[in-house]
Amino acid sequence: MSLNFIEEIVEEDNRTGKWEGRVHTRFPPEPNGYLHIGHAKSICLNAGLARKYNGTFNVRFDDTNPAKEEQEYVDSILRDVAWLAGDVAKDRVFFASDYFGKMYEYAETLVKAGKAYVCDLTPEQMREYRGTMKEPGKESPGRKRTPDENLELLRRMKAGEFEEGTYTVRAKIDMASGNFNLRDPVMYRIVKAHHHRTGDTWAIYPSYDWAHGLEDSLEKITHSICTLEFENHRPLYDWFLNELGLYHPQQIEFARLNLTYTVLSKRKLLELVSGRHVRGWDDPRMPTISALRRRGYPAAAVRAFCDEIGVTRVDSVIDVGRLENAVRGDLNRTAERRMAVLKPLKVVIENWPDGTTEALDAVNNPEDEAAGKRKVPFGKVLYIERDDFMENPPKKFFRLSPGREVRLRYAYFVTCKEVKKDAAGNVTEVVCTYDPATKGGDSPDGRKVKATLHWVAAETAATAEVRLVDRLFNVESPEGDDYLKNLNPKSLELVSDAKLEPSLATADVGRVFQFERLGYFNVDLDSKPGKLVFNRTVTLKDAWAKEQAKGEP
Repeated sequence: MSLNFIEEIVEEDNRTGKWEGRVHTRFPPEPNGYLHIGHAKSICLNAGLARKYNGTFNVRFDDTNPAKEEQEYVDSILRDVAWLAGDVAKDRVFFASDYFGKMYEYAETLVKAGKAYVCDLTPEQMREYRGTMKEPGKESPGRKRTPDENLELLRRMKAGEFEEGTYTVRAKIDMASGNFNLRDPVMYRIVKAHHHRTGDTWAIYPSYDWAHGLEDSLEKITHSICTLEFENHRPLYDWFLNELGLYHPQQIEFARLNLTYTVLSKRKLLELVSGRHVRGWDDPRMPTISALRRRGYPAAAVRAFCDEIGVTRVDSVIDVGRLENAVRGDLNRTAERRMAVLKPLKVVIENWPDGTTEALDAVNNPEDEAAGKRKVPFGKVLYIERDDFMENPPKKFFRLSPGREVRLRYAYFVTCKEVKKDAAGNVTEVVCTYDPATKGGDSPDGRKVKATLHWVAAETAATAEVRLVDRLFNVESPEGDDYLKNLNPKSLELVSDAKLEPSLATADVGRVFQFERLGYFNVDLDSKPGKLVFNRTVTLKDAWAKEQAKGEP
């Protein structure tokens, strides 16, 4: 199996002894929202490298913005990482706030050396002073203060003497640099907000750029793997570490994951939740890892998808169908089969003995012989899918219709003899006869049928709510400020009276089954005794739907 470019770097480092054989990676989320499928790629990459090279993997929360961070997000992130990469030991979980004291000491060091200063420009003035691609920036008046004056102001900022927005601490680098990140970037700003870990201890908080490289250095990370937008930040991280004489990790950038029919901006995901366009961060229509788990996506399928798309330095948009196919491929091997009818139509077998049922053998998973078989009750009254019957069928409709014989899965051949309707002309019941010689679904005389239908015995059926989950957006690229106009109005269809095999009544929350001919479905968190709730995890291909899509009559 070929190596990706990051593995090639790691292997060369190991060959040359650059890090003395160490491989130490980290996943550094900000606890200001739930993780999404794009983060899954980073988790799989960083944890996978540590595992492959017998190294160490840290989870480190960049909790430097208390106004937007919550313990709920910390807890959800740890659950998501454990689901994808396995449990992370407590001594491998870190926070930027663990280092706030050390970061402040480093800031004083730079101020004393004349390498950082306190700036009193407003945000608007700072943008004005920053310059353009063609023109250098202007120096802040704070640059002219002495180190002692700046140090006094810094300590007063730390003591909480000033209001938000009055001062920042900036690195003194180069206001004419072609790299805007080096035009005296902000290191600290005043934030009067309660921190979920440190409480009200701090009145100033480090910027992401000031904290990030220091955290990697303090944790002795060997390979600091970031997405491509951080490539222009690398010279700044290097400048900080060089000026302080600290350990240097090796930063490597790769292309982030982008998916069709999806938005992965945390801001937009938060807007979807706060605007009640979805039911929450773990709504199965969301691209968050928590939502994928709730929807029934196996962790192994997500890891396989991340492996399949690979690691490159070229930005691209991946078809969400590849993720769905990875899920289908995993569940086809692992999910047990069951029969469920989402839109029930009553079928009466008129020549079946009254008051009797029969237990028929059904295969749990044709891809896994060890999964064995189960018993399915069959009786006089059944349910089939309403879409599996047409009174006046078109040319290529091979399912049940008057006078036509079809196979009932694991059961018998049946032939439609009569159709009953209500006063409005709607079909309410189909009367059939069965052929006792075709038990198990085969005919001893060799006659063939063109359709096999799934069914559920009415007397023993379990009733469930089924949530037919589809893509949240109806266009491939729903980005932009007006992305909400592209919400798919059919992203969630509720089926309140689905009929299921009785064994599904006691299925555990989270377990995924293939509902034969319909797709993969899992038991939702809302399910409880007496109220079954299933989510559609992913669909199956439907031959008749394909014919309809062609526009045939």
